[in-house]
Amino acid sequence: MVSFRTALFAGCVTSLLSFVVASPVESDVGLVERAAQITHSGRATWFNPGLGACGFVDGDNSPIVAISHLIYGSGGNCNQWMQVTNTANGKSVYVKTRDECEGCGQYDIDLSPSAFSSIGNLDTGVLNVQWHFMAKGWSP
Repeated sequence: MVSFRTALFAGCVTSLLSFVVASPVESDVGLVERAAQITHSGRATWFNPGLGACGFVDGDNSPIVAISHLIYGSGGNCNQWMQVTNTANGKSVYVKTRDECEGCGQYDIDLSPSAFSSIGNLDTGVLNVQWHFMAKGWSP
């Protein structure tokens, strides 16, 4: 004979399982789209590019960015575009992720001279910015 407690426990487990099984599972595409919507605030500096961690050679006129080593990981964001906005003047630029910045804080970025100068003055050296990744495959 089944006790009342055992029957109650079995009913609760069955109810919980029905919620778990019925819950939608987000695809990788959904995760990427959600990640592209997250805006980060940090500091932007500039550097003279060369051979970057993504394996490409870029120059000062290339619209590129080096992201923090804390986000770079194994390079999953290589060649992904970002939008960077100078919070002081509202100017924005699109840049392609091509390098890793070892000296950057988690949400700090390092821009090529052409990208930096399109939203601020190189003589300033540091800008307060907001940035977010664009969806994978997006291009300006």
